[in-house]
Amino acid sequence: MKPIYKLTYFDIRGLGEQIRLLLIDNKIPFEEVRIKSEDEWKGIKDSFVFGQLPCLKDDDVKIVQSGAIMRHLARRHDLYGRTEMDRTFADMFYEGIRDIQQRYIRMIYNEYEKKNEFIVDYLHDALNKLDALLESHEEGNGFILGENICFADYSLFELLDVLLILSPTCLLQCPKLKSFHQRFNERPSLQNYLMKRASANVRVNWNGKE
Repeated sequence: MKPIYKLTYFDIRGLGEQIRLLLIDNKIPFEEVRIKSEDEWKGIKDSFVFGQLPCLKDDDVKIVQSGAIMRHLARRHDLYGRTEMDRTFADMFYEGIRDIQQRYIRMIYNEYEKKNEFIVDYLHDALNKLDALLESHEEGNGFILGENICFADYSLFELLDVLLILSPTCLLQCPKLKSFHQRFNERPSLQNYLMKRASANVRVNWNGKE
């Protein structure tokens, strides 16, 4: 089957990894372009709206901004819940994830010397709030929306996976998030990709900091 999607992103996990996970887990064919150098990126940067990646090409349409891409795929592939309240809850959870992502990115690229302060003064409280939000919906024993997976689950898994590299003990006080990460990490359709990623030692961030 010819892929209808083409994903362009840097050869790191970053903001593109959640998109890769969603596509792979749902067995959605896609073509991928991984940018491997600054010179390569400079040569194509102006061809993208906002001069940013990731970019998902759906047939002839280029979609940028990771949140827009995730929601587009959710609508196209029934990963947005069953009701309007499902979609609202998924959006709310996703925005909470993005808040932590943005703080993490700022620390990694601009304030890495404040890593310990980020973990102690911000991260623990932020994760406790996500843990409580997950538990508030069907006791947090399944996915974000309960028994049905949604686009935000892929973002949550990738966020937790990256944060566990930063701070291996960060989920000790977050039992629902810890169990979620363990369950998601065992999804059969992701095993081959996760093993290949580990063996390839794909960087989390462009600057190599974790």
